[in-house]
Amino acid sequence: MPTPLSFKNLSLPERVYRGFRWAGAYAPILMLFFTILLIGSLSRTLLVTWQFDRVAETSVWPGIFLHGLRADLIMAGMAVAPLLLLLPILGHRFSWAVWRRVTGLWATIAVFTFLFMELSTPTFVAEYDTRPNRLFIEYLNYPKEVLSMLWEGYLPTVAIGIFLCVSLTILFAWLMRPWARETFTGNYRKAILVWPIVALAVFMSVRSTTGHRPANPAMFALTSDALVNSLIINSTWSVAFAIYNLKHEEDASDSYGQMEISEILDEVRSTPWLSGSEFSSRQFPTLHHQNPVQKRLRPLNLVIVLEESLGATFVESLGGTPVTPRLEALKDSGWWFENLYATGTRSVRGIEAVVSGFLPSPARSVVKLSLSQTGFFTLADLLKHQGYNTGFIYGGEAHFDNMRSFFSGNGFDSILDQQNYADPVFTGSWGVSDEDLFAKTHQDLKKLHAGGEPFFRLVFSSSNHTPFEYPDNRIEPYDEEKNTVNNAVKYADHALGDFIGTARNSDYWKDTLFLIVADHDARVWGDELVPIKNFQIPGLILGADMEGRRIETITSQIDLAPTLLSLMGIASEHPMVGRDLVKFPDAPGRAIMQFNDCYAWMDDDFNVTVLRPDQEPLAGKYSRQAGRTQYLAGAPEETATRKALAHALLPLKLYQTQAYGLPDSNDQPRL
Repeated sequence: MPTPLSFKNLSLPERVYRGFRWAGAYAPILMLFFTILLIGSLSRTLLVTWQFDRVAETSVWPGIFLHGLRADLIMAGMAVAPLLLLLPILGHRFSWAVWRRVTGLWATIAVFTFLFMELSTPTFVAEYDTRPNRLFIEYLNYPKEVLSMLWEGYLPTVAIGIFLCVSLTILFAWLMRPWARETFTGNYRKAILVWPIVALAVFMSVRSTTGHRPANPAMFALTSDALVNSLIINSTWSVAFAIYNLKHEEDASDSYGQMEISEILDEVRSTPWLSGSEFSSRQFPTLHHQNPVQKRLRPLNLVIVLEESLGATFVESLGGTPVTPRLEALKDSGWWFENLYATGTRSVRGIEAVVSGFLPSPARSVVKLSLSQTGFFTLADLLKHQGYNTGFIYGGEAHFDNMRSFFSGNGFDSILDQQNYADPVFTGSWGVSDEDLFAKTHQDLKKLHAGGEPFFRLVFSSSNHTPFEYPDNRIEPYDEEKNTVNNAVKYADHALGDFIGTARNSDYWKDTLFLIVADHDARVWGDELVPIKNFQIPGLILGADMEGRRIETITSQIDLAPTLLSLMGIASEHPMVGRDLVKFPDAPGRAIMQFNDCYAWMDDDFNVTVLRPDQEPLAGKYSRQAGRTQYLAGAPEETATRKALAHALLPLKLYQTQAYGLPDSNDQPRL
């Protein structure tokens, strides 16, 4: 033992290392283990301080730190487990030099990774109101768009984060220097004798429960606030678990409960708008015939304008900020939806619902899944079989979110994206401006109409996206600062209004049906398990001979495609389970919402049923006036739970068996 004087003369790394040297070969394992715990606890403390108003309102406060320590113990155990497995092989004095190098390198990489994830968390929380999750991984596939967004919108934060990450990693490596020079190997025999005990302790740390299943993030969902639940765990574990789920996402909905496929189909087919249909296909169990209420000598053309991040929170008449005056001015010109709800929080989820009428699931959207890249039902595929020219028009790069692959493999004849704009008036991080997009669309529609060929176009805007870039001198800004979400929405509204004005004065207007709808809200967040308020979106069907009408029943995005086919005068056979609002205007409505790992079902009386992974369902009542759901003490009614569960389980069952498409000559049984 050093004397007090000699200890005082030691450098800081040597002083720190003295606390672990007694452990011999286990010293770097202990140093890494406690470093992970320290970083996790410190990061959580800072995040809780930042979000204290939200945290203080929950039942988990102040126990969040104890629960958080348990989550950090899981991650610390995972971090040291590989070294622990190698210790019996490399912890001997004959391989001591190799052991020092391997442990030092591994510990540095592990600490850098953990620091990187924690330092990335504030920016991610600010944008998505949760810790990094599956979305964090998915965005890594699009470095150009993501780096451009970070550069324009978060440069100071990113720079500080990188500096801290590198600096703190260097600090850790400096503190590890005495270990790199260590010559004392300790007693190898004793190290091996205690190895089973240490291994058991690490195993218990990782498993974190004596139950039949190891701990998972759902076990830490202790409140109705999704953000607070995410603060309990750590970001590295959150992302690691998301990666694990990506490999098992075909079974993702099974954690809600179990039903036989026959029960699922019976429940889904029993809805008022499907109960009278005949389901004769063995290959496609939801395939049925739909006759239009509106009889037309020549079916209408169709243009769907999918507006990026345009939630009801930006529409004054729906209780939002008054930044969409041009859209509001149009609502008496067609069918205006008072209670329309998105199925998810991502653009691909909106595309999936609007273009394919497909139910949401806890897995990624089918736009990105491998088995749906060909042979998957879309409006484009259906209309193409009826002689329509089909296409997708976008201002950004169509490869983003795998849109190009999904569209080109499922019925879209043409795809126009950023590379097809010769001289755009404005180009931002996410592509050309909405006015460029609509100018291109107008040119395309004029050409198609002049040729006499029926057409379908999906037009996807992009101006309303972080970092909210748009051309100067187009609008009177709502906010003083230019690049804000309110100003971006107001510009997008301006461009949309100009396009509809131009379309009204064009020959194709009288023969074309237009749907204007959002993919999702800008930021779906709040202190609720499922923030239903942020799922409400505007929707408007106009053009041709459409007259003003208010649709007050609760409606889901999956109801739009069947309704459009009916209004267009299209008789068709398709697998969509949504409601034709022309034929069934008075049937009880419902909204279906997927948020993180939760699945919410809301009926026409605003009764809410929430399915949670590996937990009992919740029952609640949503208030539009308050914009909140009041959860009830008892369980949901069995009928509500069965409806929600059947609709939650069906989409992945159909996806797995490739049973959501149009029939061909080989109608073989799959389900």
